[in-house]
Amino acid sequence: MASEATFTVPSGEFPLGSVFEKHPDVTVELERIIPAQDVVIPYFWVRGTAVDDIESAFADHPGVEEIRFVDSVEDESLLRVEWTVEYTGVLQTLTETEIALIKATGTSRQWTFEIRGDDRRAIATFQDRCRELDIPITLTELHALTPAKAEAKSGLTTPQQEALALAYDRGYFESPREVTLADLGDELDISSQAVASRLRRGTKHVLERTLSEASHSVP
Repeated sequence: MASEATFTVPSGEFPLGSVFEKHPDVTVELERIIPAQDVVIPYFWVRGTAVDDIESAFADHPGVEEIRFVDSVEDESLLRVEWTVEYTGVLQTLTETEIALIKATGTSRQWTFEIRGDDRRAIATFQDRCRELDIPITLTELHALTPAKAEAKSGLTTPQQEALALAYDRGYFESPREVTLADLGDELDISSQAVASRLRRGTKHVLERTLSEASHSVP
């Protein structure tokens, strides 16, 4: 049976983690992975900073061929990185063991990867290969395949859902507000700008889903 797993690695163990040295409050989220002939090319978002030259925040790393700015929206920047095949890391090991990467999010504390394999044996093979290469992963969750409908039901990412739930619970949406963005950021261990970004994007998803359902229900 197909299985999904979640594992973490220390922030410094993944090359893109170098951004946290200069910008500890940002969040990095891989957008997608595209296998190419000699590199793996993920697009990734850097959220929580409005730095103009965001590429300079990433130190040189032997596993990186190139990092290129693609676009930005307020405090969110979309970049593309090309990895060298010779560098042995998490992404290359996923490709080598034919494990699909669903999502990867990094903060100054750690990177969290959500992956999918054909069965639990495939996940175990990936773990064993990481141990052989001294890649310090920690498996935090392993379960059967999640139905696609369940994944797409809310349209929210885990960070967005976490931020919205906390904001609602703490009275952020009350009038007057009972908590500030800075207060929420302290609890989530991120900047107030990052909280605002998650709330904005999360609210947009909720509104889109609600309005879409409402329009379909009108006779």
